[in-house]
Amino acid sequence: MNFLNDIVKEIDNEYAGLVSEGVAAGDVSSYVDTGSYIFNALCSGSIFGGIPSNKITAIAGESSTGKTFFTLGVVRSFLSNNPEAGCIYFESESAISKSMIEERNIDSKRMVIVPVTTVQQFRTQAIKILDKYLEQKEEDRKPMMFCLDSLGMLSTTKEIEDSEAGKETRDMTRAQVVKSIFRVLTLKLGKADVPMIVTNHTYDVVGAYVPTKEMGGGSGLKYAASTIIYLSKSKEKDGKDVIGNIIKCKTAKSRLTKENSMVETRLFYDERGLDKYYGLLELGEKYGVFQRNGNRYKVGESSVYPKVILQDPEKYFTPEIMQALDESAKKEYGYG
Repeated sequence: MNFLNDIVKEIDNEYAGLVSEGVAAGDVSSYVDTGSYIFNALCSGSIFGGIPSNKITAIAGESSTGKTFFTLGVVRSFLSNNPEAGCIYFESESAISKSMIEERNIDSKRMVIVPVTTVQQFRTQAIKILDKYLEQKEEDRKPMMFCLDSLGMLSTTKEIEDSEAGKETRDMTRAQVVKSIFRVLTLKLGKADVPMIVTNHTYDVVGAYVPTKEMGGGSGLKYAASTIIYLSKSKEKDGKDVIGNIIKCKTAKSRLTKENSMVETRLFYDERGLDKYYGLLELGEKYGVFQRNGNRYKVGESSVYPKVILQDPEKYFTPEIMQALDESAKKEYGYG
């Protein structure tokens, strides 16, 4: 098909290419392990997958649902699995500190905090970093990850100017500005093979027939994100002490797995972060990998409490069990 190759060269579009050679900004070449097997399955259809390495993943929820902690858990996993990798963390809430990072065993020397106040400032700096990154030879590029925490807290240049002038009118151009930013970023992230997590807030839809959550910030992120996951939480206790959160994760949008799927993960407040194995017992029970016996699970000739299994997961989640669970995840969350 030489004439198709000629067309690709003729149109001078850096993102164009034959499908057989991989679509530059479309194919998912690899995944970023999130640190949670069940969350990996929700995002990619495989417990060994995760968030796509070249697309935008949005994590949305109400205030205090753990969006920042959840994102930091993914950052920690990304840096741990890629010793030469770095993370660019765009931060609009002034909520990140050195102690918060290091207490979660995240290598602070490989994480750059970039404070941003407006969507225009975020756009300028994100694109500048990506363009510099793309100037390097592909073989010289070290793995890199972007995070924006959070989109909902970013104002616009017009909002700031109106505020300084004493005006209280709402900036009606914000949604269009956000949409244009993510149109550009989506293609550049795909070409650079850089994953991006964007946190955002949700609100209750007034007048909905059934209780409905909606993500703020206009439609720009909704269209650009490959996956949108809504979070809600409940407390996880050890006796009377609250040690973390049980996070319910629901796919409001997914181009890789079934939409409206839901899982539960466990997020610890300490350096452990996301519980790697939490949620696998329930998945295994549904597909016959594990048999439940009252309040326990049958393992070999004995019955074991779930808490005991999760305290020593590598003893019970053998390679054979993990393979069976991966097959179960494909049935539960994958297409086809």
